[in-house]
This record gives sequence, C-alpha cells and structure tokens, in this order.
Amino acid sequence: MILAFGLPGQAAAGDDGFDQAEWAQGYDADEHLAVHRSTTPVLSQATFDATEQAISRYQALVSAGGWPTVPAQRVLRLGSQGDVVTVLRRRLAASGDLDANAGDSPVFDSFVDAAVRHFQARHGLQQTGVVDRDTLSAMNVPADVRLRQLQINIVRLKAFSGNLGNRFVMANIPAAAVETVENGVVATHHVAGVGRFDRQSPVMMTKATDIDFNPFWTVPASITRKDLIPRMQADPNYLTEHKIRIFDKAGNEVQPSQIDWNSDQAVNYMFRQDPGSDVNALGVVRINIPNPYGVYMHDTAERGLFGDDFRYISSGCIRVQDVRDYVAWLLKYTPGWDRQHINDVINSGQQVKVQLNPPVPVYWVYITAWATPDGIVQFRDDIYQRDGLGSVASDEMQPSQLLKEEQALSQSQAHAAPSQPGVDRTALPAQNLPEMDEQ
Repeated sequence: MILAFGLPGQAAAGDDGFDQAEWAQGYDADEHLAVHRSTTPVLSQATFDATEQAISRYQALVSAGGWPTVPAQRVLRLGSQGDVVTVLRRRLAASGDLDANAGDSPVFDSFVDAAVRHFQARHGLQQTGVVDRDTLSAMNVPADVRLRQLQINIVRLKAFSGNLGNRFVMANIPAAAVETVENGVVATHHVAGVGRFDRQSPVMMTKATDIDFNPFWTVPASITRKDLIPRMQADPNYLTEHKIRIFDKAGNEVQPSQIDWNSDQAVNYMFRQDPGSDVNALGVVRINIPNPYGVYMHDTAERGLFGDDFRYISSGCIRVQDVRDYVAWLLKYTPGWDRQHINDVINSGQQVKVQLNPPVPVYWVYITAWATPDGIVQFRDDIYQRDGLGSVASDEMQPSQLLKEEQALSQSQAHAAPSQPGVDRTALPAQNLPEMDEQ
C-alpha cells in the first residue's frame, strides 16, 4: 500500500522581488504544486514546527510501505511511455509531488512533467522535468531514509530556533544557499558556492564586521602548495595572466622565473592578486566574519558557477551570488551607503573598507532536510556525509545508458534558456579543479 499525501494550500510567493525559483507554469498542473521561494527563514520556530509535522507525515508514509523504486532503464521525459512511467507516477504521488487522482497512465504527460519539476525543486535539482541520473538517484532514496534525515535535522533546527537577532544571515552549506533575515522574514535569497568535500566550509556562529571593496587577495600558503604550484608547473604564464604578483619577506617583488616551481620554495613567498572583478578570486567584495578557520564570504570572478548545479567548489569560504544585493542589505542602516554609492565605489576600482555598526550575526549551518509552513518538504545531498546515513544512491543505476541519453539531451538544449540553479552532480567532474580559490 502506498499512502499519498498532498501539500496543503498554495505556496506563498516571496516578497523580496526574486522569482528565479519559480518554474514556468506552461503545463496542465495545479498551482498548489508550484514551489515558490519561502519568506520563512530556515532558522525559525515556524520551520521547526513545519519539520515536526513533516516527520509525522513521513512516519505514516513509511508505515504504509513507503514509495516504489523507479527502475533505472532510461532517461524519462515528456512523451516517454511504458510501465516505468506508471511506476514513476506512483512514486511521485506517494510523496505529494503528483496529485493522487492523476491516474496511472503509462504516458509521461504534462502532469508528470510538472510533478517531476516539483520534485526537483524540493531536492535542489535543476527543474528540467527530465528524470535523469541525479533526479532518479534522489527519487530512489527510500522513504525510511528520508524520515531519518528529517529526524536528524530537527535536532539541528532546534539548536537555532531561539532568538537569533532581528537581522541575521544564514548560509546553509548543503543547500549552497544564503538568506538574509530581518524581523522574522527572509529579505534576500542568494545562490552560493561552498567548500568541496576535502576543504569543507565550517559550521559556525560569527558576525559580519566589515566589508572590503575591490580587495587584494593574498594567497594562503595552503592554496600555494595545493593549487598554485601545480598550476605553475602546467602553465608558467599562470601568475601573469591572473595578475598575481610575488613578494619576498622584505616586500620586494620577485619574478616567477626566479622561483623553482618543482620544489616547495614558493611557500616562502607572498602571492598577492591585484583587485579587479575580471580575475580576482574575491571578485569585487569581501565580507569579513572573524572566525578561527580563516574563512569569509565574497564575490567571485567565476559568476558562471552560480548557473551550474555543482556548487561545492571552494576551499571553505562561501561565494555569494548577487553580492551587491547582499552588501546593500548589510549596509542598509549605515548612513551614506545606498546601492548607488556601493556601485560607485566598486566601479572606481579603489580599495575601500567600511565597518558594520552594529555587526550582523552570521550563521553557517548544515541542514539537509526541512519543511516550510506551506507543507513543502525540502531535501539536500549530505555533501559532507554528516547525517550518518551512508550512501543513498540507487544501486540499480545504469550510468552508461543514462549518460548517453543525458549527453544527447544536453546537446539538444545547448541553446535553450538557462535553467534554474540546482544540484546536478554531473555538471562539473569532481577531478577538475575550478579556478584557483580564495582560501
């Protein structure tokens, strides 16, 4: 027996002026299945209460047998047919992504397309309506595992359900997302880039104290050793092309040709990248948040990464999309620092530092499952394997066939409009290093 539960009521649209998270309504589907950006903070009593209610629903779902496993036969999309589509319908209905009265037709129609997009939105995946490897993998995580995930995260949410301040910033690492909160309502949402598995972003509580505009970037010794030396071995022009200069301990500039790049000699020098949004790893802004880990929040010269699904790419710092909106919010009550002045300072190229008075609380958290008051249950990948649930990938995957179909699909969509950000783990091969990072 499969117990289906719906999502009560219509999700409220955000009031922050952003609409990127809403997927187009160009299909036959109930509006209540649209996933809108929530104005309820992830760190709030309302989210805690909604997650408790979700746990109760998932307990009933698990007791009723959970949901079926969708066979990994091929990529499924609008127009696909077969028994596997019938199973897909049952799976989507069980989790409330498809209306329970939508029937069991073996045809992948617009109702199924809408349901898949709804499922993808809840799991931080690109909302394509296509059941590819990543969507199938998330879909085939058993209901009891999802229940345990909610139970683990309710403990994390409880720790932050008290008074966090009238104004604060939350960065949810597994979701690769940042939100600013004022008077109990989300003011702005930001896609983020967070630390990859071997250079994890830390969970911490701190405060944003000051902002550097057009900052220099001094390369940490760890990055020099792990990234810069190998890059110089591969391309002797790397430093010059990226406007990185070398200084000895006396402050004298040194030429790259004076260093033996086949040794660790380089770690004895200071490497500093000139300001400039075109190449500087920090982009045009760095938000300083004192902490023992040496990390901070910043812009990036690699803005294309925010359109990718794979955003676990930094060395621990957090890169913020639409950083000018973020900075404008931080400086909202600082006299003289309206959006126009921020733009003028950035465009000047001059280094400017401004203090935040008072400092703004900042919380970096690790939440992989939560629910919102409108009944939407969100899940994200356990990117640092902290939930203790082991691998949740489907053992029935057939990567070769799925990969062929995905590649064909991506070629056909090469000139399509950009899809919404999500978590497509095939977007960037894990072995490929991104541009040199900030920490």
